[in-house]
Amino acid sequence: MTYNETLSYLFTSTPVFQHSGAAAYKPGLETSIALDNHFNNPHKSYKTIHVGGTNGKGSVCHLLAAILQKSGYKVGLYTSPHLVDFRERIRVNGEMISKEYVVEFVEKHKSFFEPLEPSFFELTSTMAFDYFRHENVDVAVIEVGLGGRLDSTNIITPMVSVITSISKDHTQFLGDTLGEIAFEKAGIIKPGIPVVIGAMNNNKVVEDVIIKKAKELKAPLFNPIDEEVMIEEAHLSEKGEWYYNSADYGQLFGELNGLIQYNNAQTVLCVLRVLAVLGMDIPREAVRDGFEHVVEITGLQGRWQEVLFAPYTVLDTGHNTGAWKYLTIQIEAEAQSRPNLYMIIGLSNDKDIDEILEEMPKNATYLFTQASVDRALPAGVLAMRAQAIGLQGDVYETVEDAIYHVLKIAGDEDMVFIGGSNFVVADALPLFADT
Repeated sequence: MTYNETLSYLFTSTPVFQHSGAAAYKPGLETSIALDNHFNNPHKSYKTIHVGGTNGKGSVCHLLAAILQKSGYKVGLYTSPHLVDFRERIRVNGEMISKEYVVEFVEKHKSFFEPLEPSFFELTSTMAFDYFRHENVDVAVIEVGLGGRLDSTNIITPMVSVITSISKDHTQFLGDTLGEIAFEKAGIIKPGIPVVIGAMNNNKVVEDVIIKKAKELKAPLFNPIDEEVMIEEAHLSEKGEWYYNSADYGQLFGELNGLIQYNNAQTVLCVLRVLAVLGMDIPREAVRDGFEHVVEITGLQGRWQEVLFAPYTVLDTGHNTGAWKYLTIQIEAEAQSRPNLYMIIGLSNDKDIDEILEEMPKNATYLFTQASVDRALPAGVLAMRAQAIGLQGDVYETVEDAIYHVLKIAGDEDMVFIGGSNFVVADALPLFADT
């Protein structure tokens, strides 16, 4: 098979949550364990860091990977979903897995895994773990796919577990209440393994669930938001760039823009403190380089990503209520001095649509659209739901149509925001590849 034929096989022969949602969701670890055993437990060949949560886990994973790489370690990074290229999910020292390895993995082992009928994510996780062993990585940063307790990555025993935040998302799988969701997320806590928690928004129910789980498993708990002083002072510039005065590493410049990145930075710095206690050598300069050059080092995309400056155009993958609480504040602050704000928005059909729309800026012209995946909420339905709460705009059948139209009508001083789901950003990114 060619690489494209292999991708087609993966996307058509296994249930893919990225495209179809609930039909691809497979709770439980039985298949993951069977796959892992077949490959002789590759994840036991290197150290791991396990990162779950609702928002911020991707940024935290990439920051940790960048810092560890700059510290001299060979680092595997497994994240999801991808935006443009499947291989974004699996990287070693910032380089994507080779096309040849993907093809060989599938061709060599499909006779074994086909009878198991694994999900796309189960198979991809196994591929990542196997690839990291093949590449002899020192440490791998592993992002939880969905939830935690029953996620297929939860077969690992990490050096440290990280839960970045908890808010409502994927309620049809994880539960309707924050307590139920917290229980699923806390499932990545392992006996005796340190756990770092991020911003829990002062929600006592959520905190109690996590604290109880940590105590049950005698897992040391670190809370950089409420207890551990990681950042003594922080400043957000007019351009959205963060300057941190950290307790352990001095002055840091944060390349990742966005209000949510302050909490992510605290979480990362706390994880680094735990790793140092566990014996990892993390020089001050490596931390500075990782924060300042994370995009270049790891290839991270879609976090307040500026793609044009006239009009000022930004992409962001924030796709739930928790993310939009931060995004709207930043969008409105940026748009305050600009004549017009245009919002190109599409959502997935399994989200809390009305709650997300309620969080979005009111003083904007909307272009409602839909991404090129089955999970996309039809643009017309989205427009009706949005108009019912006072968000006005027209419908565009594709992300490309919406972008083409907005760039015709927007002035150089205006602002354009593109997002609402990972998949809208995925459709948009190739259109700006040459800008």
